[in-house]
Amino acid sequence: MRLPLVVSLGLAGVVVAALAGCSSKPDPNDPSQMQPSGGYGYNQQYPQGQYPPGQYPQGQGQYPQGQYPQGQYPQGQYPQGQYPQGQQPQQPQQPQQQGGGSATPIAPAAAAAATPVMQAMAAQDARGMSPEGGAFAGQFQQGQTLEQPFNLNAGKCYTVVGVGLGLTQLDIMMQTIPPAPMLPPVTVAQSNTQGPNATLGGGGNCFKNPLPIGGPAKVVLRATGGSGIAVGQIFSK
Repeated sequence: MRLPLVVSLGLAGVVVAALAGCSSKPDPNDPSQMQPSGGYGYNQQYPQGQYPPGQYPQGQGQYPQGQYPQGQYPQGQYPQGQYPQGQQPQQPQQPQQQGGGSATPIAPAAAAAATPVMQAMAAQDARGMSPEGGAFAGQFQQGQTLEQPFNLNAGKCYTVVGVGLGLTQLDIMMQTIPPAPMLPPVTVAQSNTQGPNATLGGGGNCFKNPLPIGGPAKVVLRATGGSGIAVGQIFSK
């Protein structure tokens, strides 16, 4: 009678072991047991250079070289010739260049508004002197110059008065012209006044030719600041 009881207990043990073995196998339909496609867990690193489309390791900070999600790039870095819509790299500002060249000569009558100012300046800075030729005027852009030739006579003293309309700084130079054309003019006197009106050799300090002989020379008006009209007049005694 004991043998059947032992066999029964043995069969029961086999059944329990089989059920325990089956329960240890993960259920393929259990979401907690699923892994993302590609065979890597969420916390695992992908092989170098291989990532699912549009996905990169969390916290890397740098995307694979030359590969970025569409429209997204590391700050300040864009593929050559490609920038986010409406954004272009800032170009360094170029320093503003000062103009040059020659001013446009105009009739002195076009600068009639400057006549009263010139007369007042001549009464103070060229007292007792006579005009050397007529007035000359020009339309200036900043940096442009206007030249007026004259003959620098020996023994004479010269003053030049200039008035600017629209200018912020007008300068006057007196230059001698060398006989050889390949030599540059020589500046022998220049104004030291500030503002749109200028005087060379004013206030009784006229410029006197130091040479015993005369020669060709020229007066140069320069619009150092601003643009507009300037008119000049040479006086001598």
